Amino acid sequence: MRDLTLIIPAKNEAESLPAVLNEIKSFNCKKKIILEETDYETIESIKNFDCEIIYQNHKGYGDALRTGIQNVDTEYLCIFNADGSFDPIYLKEMLKKCEDCDYVFATRYSNGGGSEDDTFLTKFGNYFFSTFGNILFSLKLSDILFTFILGKKISFQSLNLKSNDFCLCVEIPINAKRAGQNYCEIPSQERKRIAGTKKVNEFLDGFKILIFMIQKFLKIK
Repeated sequence: MRDLTLIIPAKNEAESLPAVLNEIKSFNCKKKIILEETDYETIESIKNFDCEIIYQNHKGYGDALRTGIQNVDTEYLCIFNADGSFDPIYLKEMLKKCEDCDYVFATRYSNGGGSEDDTFLTKFGNYFFSTFGNILFSLKLSDILFTFILGKKISFQSLNLKSNDFCLCVEIPINAKRAGQNYCEIPSQERKRIAGTKKVNEFLDGFKILIFMIQKFLKIK
């Protein structure tokens, strides 16, 4: 896995991030932690781990991912959560499949997939946005909001991503489709987060994503 970098956005994850880094410490890949410079607790919690900290210039989940993507120098990169919900056992399979496509999307909603962290609301929201995206943009994704995505660095960096918030979840596949890039899915099991609280506000962020998708369809953005 020497050709792989894990991009780990980690806002206020001092409780969970050390456990995540401990779990993947034997993985022979680069680990880049994306943080706000004022997140002192998280920074302190990982000072003894073999990883690189990159500070965001701005705020937001999307900005963290864009910052990480632009600082990768390996052939492949993977977005990897800091809360313990992503299981690293899938990385080897994703990396192998990515030899034949631009991106591999992990999904909780195909045979063999599942989630220990889903609620009725989040499951319905993912179904709605996945269906909406598939109709508007001719995507073929079953879990559009799940950002467990491994892809080629050159493909990611060509997407001209602009979102600073959770809209980046849908901007990635939409821009990839419009760029003629190819992708596949593999089923995965999402685990419960180790500690802390979710950063997503289902209603507010869901509304932002809906408006963003409509604007992308109308080519306003």
